Amino acid sequence: MKLVIQGKNIEITDAIHEYVHQKIEKAVSHFQNMTTEVDVHLSVARNPRINSKQTAEVTIYANGTVIRAQEGSEDLYASIDLVADKIQRQLRKYKEKIQHQKTHAQPKTGVLVDAVPVEDDLIGDRTPELPNEVVRMKYFAMPPMTIEEALEQLQLVDHDFYMFRNVKTNEINVIYERNHGGYGVIQPRNGNGHTHKNGKTPQSVASTVEKSNTF
Repeated sequence: MKLVIQGKNIEITDAIHEYVHQKIEKAVSHFQNMTTEVDVHLSVARNPRINSKQTAEVTIYANGTVIRAQEGSEDLYASIDLVADKIQRQLRKYKEKIQHQKTHAQPKTGVLVDAVPVEDDLIGDRTPELPNEVVRMKYFAMPPMTIEEALEQLQLVDHDFYMFRNVKTNEINVIYERNHGGYGVIQPRNGNGHTHKNGKTPQSVASTVEKSNTF
């Protein structure tokens, strides 16, 4: 298993490196047969308004699936403890899902509701803030997948959105958690209002996906 540790606004000392290695290795010890690489990103926020200043983020690549967890606190070692526990739960959940799929071959129970226009207000009462500069670039493979598969990925990456390539259209879509429950899917608008071959008008779409414990 390849372990990569990086830091932002912090020096990765030998003590920190050893502590991360010990905690993460223990967290993934029962899942090493499916784990190819583990990336750990430690950061310290310089903004005094941020309470959880010491953040630990773990990204695991497991059989082509990305599993991610992030935790923050006032203490870096506490953040590492928290994220190690969280990524272990994520891995256990992923392994159970794989085993369930192997032993119970049955249709998924996710329900797609008719497409509706994107909500005017996607951020609710949050105040939009843009960073002064791009501080980090991430690159991921985007194999085509269904919306149901994208929903499964969303629940593994510890984010409120997930970008994927739609297997039906080969276009980049975004699935996200809605403020009032359920999930939405954003699709690109094409053709300036002209219709697709199937007769439907292409729009940015927010298709609500019913939450299901089977994903």
